Amino acid sequence: MADERIRDVSRIRRAMIRPELGAIAGAVLVFVFFLMIAGDSGMFAPKGIQNWTVVSAQFAIIAVGACLLMIAGEFDLSVGSMIGFAGIVIAILSVQWGWPVWFSIIVAFAVCMSLGALNGFLVIKTGLPSFIVTLAFLYILRGLTIWLSILTTQKTIIGGVKQAAEGDWLAPLFGGKAFRGLFQWFADMGWIDTFSRGSRAGQPVVEGVPMLVIWAIALVIFGQWLLTKTRFGNWIFAAGGDKQAARYVGVPVNRVKMLMFMFTAFTATVFATAQVIEFGSAAADRGLLKEFEAIICVVIGGALLTGGYGSVIGAALGALIFGVVQQGLFFSGAESSLFRVFLGTILILAVILNTYIRRMITGEK
Repeated sequence: MADERIRDVSRIRRAMIRPELGAIAGAVLVFVFFLMIAGDSGMFAPKGIQNWTVVSAQFAIIAVGACLLMIAGEFDLSVGSMIGFAGIVIAILSVQWGWPVWFSIIVAFAVCMSLGALNGFLVIKTGLPSFIVTLAFLYILRGLTIWLSILTTQKTIIGGVKQAAEGDWLAPLFGGKAFRGLFQWFADMGWIDTFSRGSRAGQPVVEGVPMLVIWAIALVIFGQWLLTKTRFGNWIFAAGGDKQAARYVGVPVNRVKMLMFMFTAFTATVFATAQVIEFGSAAADRGLLKEFEAIICVVIGGALLTGGYGSVIGAALGALIFGVVQQGLFFSGAESSLFRVFLGTILILAVILNTYIRRMITGEK
């Protein structure tokens, strides 16, 4: 006889409570929409695909960290400022002080992850909402970044990183391109267009997969594996769902939250390093509003603002939606400011959907 405490849940209901449902539906609709209005503009040609893939990867990298932290029941509003800060640290150490780029990158990761740990420590020890603590760090880091840049160079933009990175062993892991030989073979087979003139004649218009995209894919795979296949992933859900009950069953809630703040800082530094190596410069104002864009990606992906529920795959799909829409507006010739209108609209719709899902799960009315 079946246990009467176990309710028979229909397949439709099970599908409805999947975190990724809204993001999957949104991604399908976005692709169909832009196929219809921008399909002939080159958006879905190899170069166009690379453009919106790179933009999506930027969102995805920071969305993975934000997703795991939000599932653990916390927010980090200092992500955007952390991106600008990490970039300036790398540029000052490598260009102004003459340190090797690989060592400058490692130092930036160490400093930023230490700041992430400090965020977590203050949230845990003071009991203050992470929203308030990290909001304070948003302003502290942004001001510190501008001050450091002006103090050392009298400017807020520091160039010369690309020249300093020549021959460096670590820089290509953030700013290079993977599978170049494969894409050259695609061009030789006639599957990818090539340049017809100049010094690059015969080379493919898409030289390879940017390392930014490789990092995004790797972080999404790691985040989904950590969340769904490990005991630590269960701890993340428990810490965000009911931290007191989690403590009663032995979950190290404080350690989980601390590590998630550090991981969020890690993803922000990955983003910053890739930008600095790719552009060859660092700017004190980079990363502006990225913290909110990361949170919106996570919310679109099905995470609840209250914690304890969400999906890394959903957050990645939210990032993909952002990238496609941002580039789709460009290819379709629409006003770029409409992207912000889209962000606000999709955020409201995602919160309404997530609230409905939460009520389905908890039985609230």
